[in-house]
Amino acid sequence: MSEAGPRHIPVLLVEVLGALQPREGSLVVDGTFGAGGYTRALLDRGAQVVALDRDPAAVRAAVGLVAASHGRLRLVEARFGDLKTVAKDLGLAALDGVVLDIGVSSMQLDAAQRGFSLRFDAPLDMRMSSTGRTAADILRDEDEDTIADILFYFGEERAARRIARAIVADRETAPFVSTLELARMIARIAPARRGELTHPATRTFQALRIAVNDELGELLRGLVAAERLLAPGGRLAVVTFHSLEDRIVKQFLASRSRRGRAPSRRLPGEPAEAEPTFEVARGQPIEPSEGEASANPRSRSAKLRFAIRLDASPRAPDSALEALTEIPSRRRRRR
Repeated sequence: MSEAGPRHIPVLLVEVLGALQPREGSLVVDGTFGAGGYTRALLDRGAQVVALDRDPAAVRAAVGLVAASHGRLRLVEARFGDLKTVAKDLGLAALDGVVLDIGVSSMQLDAAQRGFSLRFDAPLDMRMSSTGRTAADILRDEDEDTIADILFYFGEERAARRIARAIVADRETAPFVSTLELARMIARIAPARRGELTHPATRTFQALRIAVNDELGELLRGLVAAERLLAPGGRLAVVTFHSLEDRIVKQFLASRSRRGRAPSRRLPGEPAEAEPTFEVARGQPIEPSEGEASANPRSRSAKLRFAIRLDASPRAPDSALEALTEIPSRRRRRR
């Protein structure tokens, strides 16, 4: 299909299409619509697409694509973690595919007023939707320990304690409300080490964005919903950009496919192990080629994992996976 205007080419597009194997008439959910790159490619392959995005700006920008799809695209303003509810409302069942592209979109990074990027001076917002607490709210309201935990766990920031202490001290007279204001403070008290190419505030911004949008919790809820909605033979493809995201996807698929588990004998009366719900091909994760990474630096940290739905009944999320979406207590971290 065709539509006027420039086309956004998403990360690992060829590989994602290879994982999903869309065909004429198949029903696929694009849980993270963004600029619509995956959706356009799926429509070009003849698929019926239900696309979700929590960002109202992304939904408004896609009016032309919806019209050009001639009924093959339904676009819903919703979080992909709410996929089960959306599917019920739309009467969806037995999906042929689900694709999730986790993290912030290029559109959001390039919109100065959203506060995602270090390149612009803007309000410390970072919300992917238009509701909920902003990054500025977190820095104003949370105590030092909580801020440090957010930066350390979600951003893997080595200087988390030092940065949190400075935030709490400075907000007594002037709470942080702008991106460059926060970035300059971090560069001053925790400068980049020799040889580091990224700005010293990059990890803090990433951590705050993940916390503001509950990105890890949304990811796990999306995976559980996909397991419930995919038909046998349906395909799940997930692109991540952060080690915590990839760990959740990897462990979810490992737990659902028995990958890495040796067969063991059960004791008398011990319940049988649940049947696998996914088949996971070897050779994962799939990463961008050198050419793609060179042409699109934002793709360098991307990882694709995919799986094929089997016949077994879906499972409830387990506590080990849920723990990966939360900030560990300081006591647990010291163990």
